[in-house]
Order: sequence, then structure tokens, then C-alpha cells
Amino acid sequence: MKTGSCLCGAVKYEVHGALRPVIACHCIQCRKQTGNYWSSTAAKDSELIITADRSLKWYRSSDEAKRGFCQECGSVLFWKRDGSKDTSITAGTIDGPTGAPLEGHIFCESAGDYYEIAGGAYRLDRW
Repeated sequence: MKTGSCLCGAVKYEVHGALRPVIACHCIQCRKQTGNYWSSTAAKDSELIITADRSLKWYRSSDEAKRGFCQECGSVLFWKRDGSKDTSITAGTIDGPTGAPLEGHIFCESAGDYYEIAGGAYRLDRW
């Protein structure tokens, strides 16, 4: 089991199952929301349990997905595609080691000019 939370602890979760390898997304939406690229793993919805949600807010960021964040501290926590049975989880919100290696990078054509893309097995200009 893995646990995680936002910075202030108002939103907490547990994952009772395997985590997907981490994918770094460099799209404009992820960069605007986080101030940099977004690195996430994912878990099956049936294995993700929200244990504290007093300030969890979902924002519809596109016609096909929404993003979950803490309304109190602003921590970015989740990304969820409509109809998917998985939820992406910001890797940095997991307590302790994730055990999930960096698999690759997506939306590299949108990467900021202030960093170099490194690590992972692949780099895709789009998804």
C-alpha cells in the first residue's frame, strides 16, 4: 500500500495496488497548472481510496478530462480522463519511495525552453 496527500494534509489517499510507471507530461495545461512539467503515475480507481477530502476540488480542464487539487494549499493531485477506470496521481504527492520508474515523456513539442528533457525510455512530441 502507498499513501499520499496534498501539502497541507486536507486531501489524503491510499493506493492498494500497483502503480503505473511515471510519465512526464510537458503539455501547456500541465505546465500552467504546475509551473513546470507534470510527472504522474496512475492507479486503478478500484484501488485508489480517498481517505480525507475536505478540500478536494475537481476542475474540468478539457472536454475529455478533469484535474483534482486541494483548494486550501493548491497542491495538484489527480488527473482523470472521462470514462477511464484509472486515475493519474502526481508522483510527488506520494509518501516515501514510489517504486515507479520514469517511463517516458509526452507532449515534448510543448516543453518549456528553460529545462532539458532527461531520463525515460521514450519522448513523444504528442500523445
